[in-house]
Amino acid sequence: MPMAIAITVRRAREIDAGEVSACLAAAFEPYRSHYTCLAYEATVLTPDEVRARMRQMAVYVASVPDFHIVATLASSVEGKEGHLRGMAVLPAWQGHFLAEHLLRSVEDDLMAAGCERLTLGTTLPLQRAIRFYERNGFAPSGRATDFHGMLLNEYSKRLSPRAR
Repeated sequence: MPMAIAITVRRAREIDAGEVSACLAAAFEPYRSHYTCLAYEATVLTPDEVRARMRQMAVYVASVPDFHIVATLASSVEGKEGHLRGMAVLPAWQGHFLAEHLLRSVEDDLMAAGCERLTLGTTLPLQRAIRFYERNGFAPSGRATDFHGMLLNEYSKRLSPRAR
């Protein structure tokens, strides 16, 4: 049984951009060869690109005692729909329930903002992430788009306090 870890989730600040960028790079490095160059560059953001994302979306970070940022996730709201993008957990911290805690925190904020539905896009190489999303109530919507030469499959779920 995993030991309890104190996890802090908060909105990222500009000063966090380098660590968010490093988290994305570390989490997606094992999948680099499965991505097109453009798709990888659109996923693993530079610190300047992270700051630009912060101006367009809410970027969240998770940290644990004695460590800096170990996970990140961005969200946006359009009407009653929330959208997630860029979930990443440092490899050494995967499997420690950080992703669940981060996702729950972001979902709570999106519900408080009036969202009733949540979507995200993911690529086929990310099978572990797909299983995680499905365990957390997401299902394929049947929609897919081109993501810089890769298929980006949409997953969605209904948000409601009863589902929590």
